[in-house]
Amino acid sequence: MSANWGNQALEALSKILSPNGPAVEAMANSYTPTDFSVHFFLQLALILIACRVVGWIGRKFLGQPQVVGEMIAGVVLGPSLFGLLFPDLQSAIFPQATKNVLYSGAQLGVGLYMFLVGTTLRLDHFQSKAKSAIAVSAAGIIVPFLMAIAITPLLLTVPGLFADGISTANATLFMGACIALTAFPMLARIINERGLANSSLGTLSLTAGAFDDAVSWCVLAVVLATFGAGPGVAVLAIGGGLGYTLLIMLFGKRLLAPLGRMVEREGEMSTTVLGITLALFCTSAFIMDAVGIHAIFGGFILGTVMPRGLFAEELKRKVEPLAVVLLLPMFFTYSGLNTRMDMVNTLPLLMIALGILVVSILAKFGACWAAARISGEDNRTALGIGALMNSRGLMELIIINIGLQKGIIEPTLFSMMVLMAIVTTMMAGPLFELVYGRKARESGELETLNGKSATTT
Repeated sequence: MSANWGNQALEALSKILSPNGPAVEAMANSYTPTDFSVHFFLQLALILIACRVVGWIGRKFLGQPQVVGEMIAGVVLGPSLFGLLFPDLQSAIFPQATKNVLYSGAQLGVGLYMFLVGTTLRLDHFQSKAKSAIAVSAAGIIVPFLMAIAITPLLLTVPGLFADGISTANATLFMGACIALTAFPMLARIINERGLANSSLGTLSLTAGAFDDAVSWCVLAVVLATFGAGPGVAVLAIGGGLGYTLLIMLFGKRLLAPLGRMVEREGEMSTTVLGITLALFCTSAFIMDAVGIHAIFGGFILGTVMPRGLFAEELKRKVEPLAVVLLLPMFFTYSGLNTRMDMVNTLPLLMIALGILVVSILAKFGACWAAARISGEDNRTALGIGALMNSRGLMELIIINIGLQKGIIEPTLFSMMVLMAIVTTMMAGPLFELVYGRKARESGELETLNGKSATTT
């Protein structure tokens, strides 16, 4: 009786979610704006509930920050768990035809969040730690690419990992970009939640992570160019990204200063100033996306030159709750919908996946720790930097999704890289607490108590 009731409920829900017919995917081309709306609000409700529940479980029982719980919730809602247990229901709630809507919301959420992170960046800390930041960033790029040079020829001998006919150079560049990545949005949110936003360690890690990710995206652009997209892709990405960044850094503060004076004069941020600010954010995100880097870098770069003081405080008060609680979880869910964890299903493949994981940790954590120590940082700070830089998160999922979509890698290697991304991200918080956070909190160096901040609620 219960099974019949469950089947009837599922059928009824499918009809509601697919008003043009029972087969959701078959009717994708017939979707109307109303159909998208029906799915979108149900998707968003489910995403919010899942992120809150999984995030709470992660904080309560695993000591993970809210952001890691949201990343796991995204994978749970995808084909790896929800789709595996209830494929028809998962397909009815998240049909392929509606993913573009979810993608747009996801990009808005992560872009806004990185924009806010940019407004908290302390350039004075970066200037005082420039030597360490440059060393950590360089090590976080050079060593991963050296590791990629060592392991890629071996991976190319295993069928089903890379696309047929791919050159060793392209395969090596792609693997190097994947290993060198730091989860920039994830890193930023962990830093924010751990109370490190205004610390020299947080600024150093964010700066090095941003540069490492930018280099990885430029390398990916080169791979895509030589893989068939044309040299213009690489030229536009590298030249356009550097040109826009220099333009913002040289003239941004001066041009944006009147907005700060208006807020100081009125004692609050008016809706007009907020509207102008958000329009500038969207324009900056568009430019960086259009040149082939990523929209989040546009938001972050603009944020670094926005007025500080009351302007930054008002902007955070008005925008952060919506961005963090409502929009950012869409980013994690969208990536989770493209993730499968059932592809690594033999012992040899599992050993290869484990090898990639170990190499990635040594290349990033080890190299960044060593570079920080050589630059004069104490061992505890250097270990904390290494732990943060080793997190890869959803930036990794983005770049390997591109690799899969463009035919550079096959689903099996994609799944191995997903596994590496999840493990390195989950270990970042506990490892950071072990080597740095706990003692720093006891000594009063961190702004928050028990690893929580406003963004964890």
